[in-house]
Amino acid sequence: MSSAIGIGIGLRSSLSNHGSLSLINRKGLSLNYLARRRRQPHGIVASSDVASPSPSLWDDWKPLKSASTPSLSDILWPSAGAFAAMALLGKMDQLLAPKGLSMTIAPLGAVSAVLFTTPSAPAARKYNMFMAQIGCATIGVLAFTIFGPGWLARSAALSSCIAYMIFTGTVHPPAASLPLLFIDAVKLHHLNFWYALFPGAAGCILLSLIQEVVVYLKQNVKF
Repeated sequence: MSSAIGIGIGLRSSLSNHGSLSLINRKGLSLNYLARRRRQPHGIVASSDVASPSPSLWDDWKPLKSASTPSLSDILWPSAGAFAAMALLGKMDQLLAPKGLSMTIAPLGAVSAVLFTTPSAPAARKYNMFMAQIGCATIGVLAFTIFGPGWLARSAALSSCIAYMIFTGTVHPPAASLPLLFIDAVKLHHLNFWYALFPGAAGCILLSLIQEVVVYLKQNVKF
């Protein structure tokens, strides 16, 4: 009987000790967890997977911070190229006047700005320029043929030009104005589908040649 009582007491003691050890272990784990939490830095950890904050609404209305002020030659040569381009196109207009044709159109002014100021931009690539010029001019003729003059032709032509440039990967913004010019300019209607090549694409050939001179001068004649 006494041995049974001793065994019972031993078991209770063992269970009590085991419970105490378990409680101590749990407390130790809790303390370790709290210690690790205290050591962890608070705040957001930078990561390449975390997107940078989007610019505010007003950032687009502020001038870009350039690394340095452009040199005089970086300003002069593009400006001189634009002057030469318009002068040559004007001279060609004088030769073409008896035939009722003109090379000086507003979109070529926008093309000059793209080619001479940002020659390395995607919009200044020759492939993009000629594909967009020819395609958008053709779209303008088609829109005028289908819808006639008016807002519907202009709207359909512009939306089609944007879809065309995105689909073909030939974004060249100045080309989007060619359909509007054709639809509104009665003097161009007689060109019909020749408008796809003249005066837009034909004028771009001249501008491309002048661009090569401008780029060479910017790189080699600095002041």
